[in-house]
Amino acid sequence: MSMSSERDSDNLFTGEIDPDVAELIGSDNEDGVPEFDDLFGDDGDAADLEELDTTVQSFTAPEKTEEQVKPFFTDKEYYKKVLTDEGAIASRVHSIFSSFLSTQDPQERADARSRLVPAFWELASGIAAKVGSRMPMPKRLFMRYGVLLPTAISAEQRHLIAKIIFENQSTEPIYYVDEWLEAVANGRVNPSATDETKAPQKNDTQRVNALLEKTRGRYDAQMTVIRNHTQEIGSQESTLKERVEFLSNHDVRTDLENVMAPYNDGQRTAIGEINAIIRRLGILNKELTREIAELEKIQEHLDELREKEGEAGQSSSMDSKLSVTELQTIRQMAKLCVGRQGNHFPVLMKQYMRTNILDVTTRENLINTLIQVEYLDPEVFLRTFKQQTNRIIPNMILIPCYGDAGVCWEPFERFNRATSRGRLAIPMYPKDVRTAVVAALGDLRWQVAKEKAQHYWMEEGLTGWYYQWFSDKKMKGDVKDAFIQDYILWITKESEATQKLDRDVRGIFWRYIPFPQDIKEKLKNRGFVYSELFKKDQNRAISDGY
Repeated sequence: MSMSSERDSDNLFTGEIDPDVAELIGSDNEDGVPEFDDLFGDDGDAADLEELDTTVQSFTAPEKTEEQVKPFFTDKEYYKKVLTDEGAIASRVHSIFSSFLSTQDPQERADARSRLVPAFWELASGIAAKVGSRMPMPKRLFMRYGVLLPTAISAEQRHLIAKIIFENQSTEPIYYVDEWLEAVANGRVNPSATDETKAPQKNDTQRVNALLEKTRGRYDAQMTVIRNHTQEIGSQESTLKERVEFLSNHDVRTDLENVMAPYNDGQRTAIGEINAIIRRLGILNKELTREIAELEKIQEHLDELREKEGEAGQSSSMDSKLSVTELQTIRQMAKLCVGRQGNHFPVLMKQYMRTNILDVTTRENLINTLIQVEYLDPEVFLRTFKQQTNRIIPNMILIPCYGDAGVCWEPFERFNRATSRGRLAIPMYPKDVRTAVVAALGDLRWQVAKEKAQHYWMEEGLTGWYYQWFSDKKMKGDVKDAFIQDYILWITKESEATQKLDRDVRGIFWRYIPFPQDIKEKLKNRGFVYSELFKKDQNRAISDGY
């Protein structure tokens, strides 16, 4: 750390206001804390839902993970612009934060710290109501990275944040908080589901979006049925061609001047097969006609809803109430990422942040990590609905918090289990980026498997086998939390032949969360336990029981 950084750290936490801070906020009074009116007087500076492309089968690695440094923190008015036009809460945040920075008494500091947390989120709610392209950059950076006061982080850390690629240069559904709130307010994505029993009253845009999403789910499910019918028709037609060709190849009686011989036993059998195929094709054709008629009705309804959505979007292109409500959900996501015993302080501070960009969960670092994990768990994003399997990447929201584990807020949306994305929350400042991302994917794995098994989740499939092991071992705590921790070990340790899991858990994961075949081939030579699991694979394949 540079000498200036050390000076920043010493001043910031010994009760003295950093000289740079004092200069930034214009401190002239004896207490070292400027008056609110001096900072915020009257002369201060003042759709369609996303479509899902199921043809994409892998992530594209970013060409770069950082860009040229942007002049985010050269603005001496940064702190003032964050708080300007935010009303009484801005005055309260300024007072509490100033007390937190200047007090030398540990008890007073702890008290200011606890009071700053709810005040921070109240301030963020006010700013969330203003999301949009005209939001001042300091407010956007506050929402995106948690930077309230630039000199609360070191010059090196400010330089790091200024290098993060600002715009989304990928096609993946990965959002910073300001981007996510804007997408929700514009109706491009649905608000996150909550556990509240009393749902807030929906406006026209929300109602249309909910109906649109539900209808799109019906459309996708109907398309799945039609694809299955057309695949069977194609298969039956191919068999029919083979049988007719076989039937057309006649034997010749050479002893009777090459007279064509009657059908042989195999050809007579083929005639019966051809009749059965033709009958089946007739049935399939009737079913396909009926299913297509149903699809046309759904399509007509879908078109009507899209037209209404367009009208609602024209009348109200941005719903600030939605973004404010969604921010409260973001706060809950942050709490889950941090955990009960974690650091819930919401302001970005120098002592809590790393100085290497690879240690921050940027959009590009997240994509690179997802590439690694999906290679080891190729089925993590696959979802099967009515015999149709699609690769569906969930929406991922990057939360500016100090959590160590990402979470799955919902595996898919309530009215569209076929193709809806669901959503994950990933902390931006974890101890280890890979562990935080893997934890979120483990949570996703568990919830998807549990939803698939429904009320049999304690008996069937991945969750059933794991729950039985958990119960037999008389384990304490939450079974999902235990599963996530084991999933982290599976991806980070067992994939490299470092044996960390219980023998039974390793067997469950080997079957239900399989590594790709090339990893299995390597592991079978790295230990007896993996060799035995590999042999079981072969035995199951032979018996068609796998």
